[in-house]
Amino acid sequence: MQTCDLLIKDSTVLIKSDVISRHADIAVSDGRILEVGPDLGKMYQAAETLCGKGKLFMPGLIDSHMHTGQQLLKGQVLDAKPIIWTRIMLPFESTLTPGKMRLSAQAAALEMIKCGTAGFIDAGSYYMEDAADVYGRSGLRGALSYSTMDEEGLPDSIAMDADEAVRRTDSLYDRFHGRDNLKVYYSLRALNSCSNRLVELEAAHARERGTMLQAHMNEYMGEINGIMNREGMRPYEYLEKMQVLGPNFLGAHSLILSEQEKTLVMERGVKTCHCPFSNCGKAVPDTPQLLEMGIPVGLGTDGAAHGGLSLWNEMKIFRSVMNIYHGVPNGNPKVMPAETILRIVLEGGAAALDEEGSLGRLEPGYKADIIGINLDQPHLIPTGNVIHTLLECVNAGDVWDMIVNGRILMKDREVLSLDEERILYESRKYMESLDV
Repeated sequence: MQTCDLLIKDSTVLIKSDVISRHADIAVSDGRILEVGPDLGKMYQAAETLCGKGKLFMPGLIDSHMHTGQQLLKGQVLDAKPIIWTRIMLPFESTLTPGKMRLSAQAAALEMIKCGTAGFIDAGSYYMEDAADVYGRSGLRGALSYSTMDEEGLPDSIAMDADEAVRRTDSLYDRFHGRDNLKVYYSLRALNSCSNRLVELEAAHARERGTMLQAHMNEYMGEINGIMNREGMRPYEYLEKMQVLGPNFLGAHSLILSEQEKTLVMERGVKTCHCPFSNCGKAVPDTPQLLEMGIPVGLGTDGAAHGGLSLWNEMKIFRSVMNIYHGVPNGNPKVMPAETILRIVLEGGAAALDEEGSLGRLEPGYKADIIGINLDQPHLIPTGNVIHTLLECVNAGDVWDMIVNGRILMKDREVLSLDEERILYESRKYMESLDV
């Protein structure tokens, strides 16, 4: 018999977004999928075995845009007056400390594991070395950035020039890129807050190191108008002039795009992502057209301050928004079917993590990032279409198991890689300090 590290036996398996296999086993070794099929127990002797009966195993979800530095802002943004970035988020992030960032990362990692999010892209904040230490121990797969802005008038605690901003990311990259399951991306936090020199430096350093560059793009009209007033062109056109756009660029949000910008994004191979709950207060993206153009689209939560880190919630909201905005006016109830939304989260997320062809499916050679859903529950069975039920009815609390790079991080809802009780205790202490 062949040997493997892990064997998941007799489960329903979502091999990719539109393919289900029943009574299948999954063999894993060296962090990758060896084989998916029936009766693999007759072929493989496993160091560890999981029973898949009554469960569905699928690729781990990927959050293409979140904010560790805003994890402690949960509940403080909803119904707030605009503009929340300048009134709430930026002032809060300027008060971060290493201790706050460690708690933020611990709470975020715990929440993501419990939600089934195996991979994530952090948009960048401060004291990211402390966050990286936590995420490395958690076992999650992620990409981290430093918040990089050099505009005048920022709070003293986060003010920096372009050279200092890029040095911070260089240091983070040198220490953590390729360590555990982590990568480091370069970042332009907000184009209106970045000088031309900072844009040039960040793009050049990302290219030199063969990693991704990310930015908040075309999220609201105030941002777009700011760039147009400063540069005389729209945001993506400006980045094209600066020779920034390419397959290593991730444009978060990308909501309000001109036809010229869509063409640029397509021609340069740019990756994009939307954050449905957060975006609903700003604009509805032209996602059906972006997909038709072959533009990679992922889905993100925009961080816990915008409704928590559950991608299950985001998928439901996204389906509803796409249907009422794009589907109903055109008489197309399948404008954004369940299979497409799952592909956006899984394979679009893999593209955002720069892991196209190695994440987002449970096929031989793919990295073993896997979650198990407990289907044996009244709100999930009986069902006539498991894929539809995944989108319509599954919630974060239905995620039973998580495996990342072949390592079991959660088994039967018990988190194995983090001290859940201690994290919840410290989170309660923090909440009490707010006198909530």
